[in-house]
Amino acid sequence: MFQGSITALVTPFKNGAVDEQGFQDFVNWQIDEGTNGLVPVGTTGESPTLSHDEHKRVVELCVEAAAGRVPVIAGAGSNNTTEAIEFMKFAEKVGANGALVVTPYYNKPTQEGLYAHYKALNDCADLPILIYNIPGRSVVDMSVETMARLAKLPNIVGVKDATANIARTSLQRMEIGEEFIQLSGEDAT
Repeated sequence: MFQGSITALVTPFKNGAVDEQGFQDFVNWQIDEGTNGLVPVGTTGESPTLSHDEHKRVVELCVEAAAGRVPVIAGAGSNNTTEAIEFMKFAEKVGANGALVVTPYYNKPTQEGLYAHYKALNDCADLPILIYNIPGRSVVDMSVETMARLAKLPNIVGVKDATANIARTSLQRMEIGEEFIQLSGEDAT
């Protein structure tokens, strides 16, 4: 489903607005250069600083430019579950192939809070979800046990792991199984 080199896209701006043509040119260049997938409006794409309209437009532009040539995994994370649901539903509506959802940042949810957040996202749309576990930025680390519980839900298909802990990825593989997608989100891993 999702494998290989998947590019976290930057969001270019021109005169204070999203550079729509520049962005679509960048998407086409990425595909021409051989990327195996695209992630618009992840944290690399400035998701926390975009308005909701900008966020949605970037996802729409990416899906349009990719035109089914590679999977589009839309950034849909937020520390606000209702907002993340809105982004998930929009990504599904415009034809994204999946969603990358960062662990809620700033609020420091418990493991049960993390489970409830992702369960709500699992239930709101029929879109494959990659958990983005990046404790260095979100200040919360999803435990392997919580991830294993979530992996039992039909739409939770994998993780972008940015823990920089190789042993952890092995433990996740042992606990959750080989079908659970593991993507590296950290240079050290």
